[in-house]
Amino acid sequence: MSDTPLTIENILAPELALCRVPASSKKRVMETIAEQIQQHDPSLSDTEIFNNLVSRERLGSTGIGQGIAIPHCRLEGLDRVVGALLTLEEGVAFDAIDNQPVDLVFALIVPKEATSEHLELLSQLAEKFNEKAFCDQLRQCTDADSLYRRMTVEGS
Repeated sequence: MSDTPLTIENILAPELALCRVPASSKKRVMETIAEQIQQHDPSLSDTEIFNNLVSRERLGSTGIGQGIAIPHCRLEGLDRVVGALLTLEEGVAFDAIDNQPVDLVFALIVPKEATSEHLELLSQLAEKFNEKAFCDQLRQCTDADSLYRRMTVEGS
C-alpha cells in the first residue's frame, strides 16, 4: 500500500462515474457495478465482485437513507481501493433504513486486508452524502464528466 492518503479523489476513476444508469433492482445495480469495475480493470472478476457485494448486503442493507447507498466489500488479491459512483435513472428498492428507494450509489471495493482505511473512506462518504445540497447537485448531473467533477474536485 502506498502512503497516499485514501481520498475519494484517488479511488474514483473518471470511467467509474456513471450518470443516470438504468437499473430495475438492487441486484441489477450490483451487477452493473461489478461489470463496470471489471471493464475498468480486466484483472478483476466481475462475478467475484458481484458475489462479495451481495454477501455483504445480506449482512444488512448498505442503503443509508435519503436515497443513498454505499455498497462495499473486500476482495481477495486487490492491491488498492476502487470506487464507483452511479446515479440511477430512477430509484430502486434497496431495503434502506428509511425504506426510501435509492438513486445515488457509491460502491467501494477494498483489499481483503484493508480495515482502518476502509472505515475512514466509508465515514468520508457518509459525511459527504449527509449534505443534502451536495446530493442534489450529484442527482442533477446529466453526464459522467460533470458527475465525476462534482464528486471529486468541486465536492471536496
